[in-house]
Amino acid sequence: MRQYPQFALAVALCLPGSAAVFAQSAPPVLVLVETSLGAITIEVDVAKAPVTAANFLRYVDAGLYDSGRFHRAVRPETETRTDAPIEVVQATRAARTPGTPNFPAIPLERTNATGLTHVDGAVSTARAGVDTAVADFFICIGGQPSLDFGGARNPDGQGFAVFGRVIEGMDVVKKIQAAPVRRGTQTLEPPVMILKATRRTR
Repeated sequence: MRQYPQFALAVALCLPGSAAVFAQSAPPVLVLVETSLGAITIEVDVAKAPVTAANFLRYVDAGLYDSGRFHRAVRPETETRTDAPIEVVQATRAARTPGTPNFPAIPLERTNATGLTHVDGAVSTARAGVDTAVADFFICIGGQPSLDFGGARNPDGQGFAVFGRVIEGMDVVKKIQAAPVRRGTQTLEPPVMILKATRRTR
């Protein structure tokens, strides 16, 4: 099992005062997500969203997205919300097995604080309540302002935490979005598998 960088994670998640210093000097990190439909490269913004970025990278570095899956496709014909429709695909980690890490939820980094919004290709964290995000992430197809702070998608109005963007492979994202779903749902059937997710050098 690969280990995530302990220092960076501790600074970003546990030491808010030092996190700002760490964030100011942190360059973006590239992550290559290889799927059964092709490859997607994500630029992770560790400077503007240090907590959310560190959370995503600890799952990547621990190999927990390997054998994960894209399981949800929201598009006009699958969307059920007429008040705040969106277009996204959502992914999750591999199934838990004995001995794999079970990381805790993280604080919500709101878009009005980070300045990162749900533009086309934005990568963000799925959540239920505030401060409940764990491993699931989603990718926007087109701009989705209803997912930002103050947007109508979530009743609490707090939005979702953007932590990066797709810089290569939006064609693959659109293939995932167009893949078959179970009748009457947004559930991809079969899911689009994540073969591997790893850091990539420039």
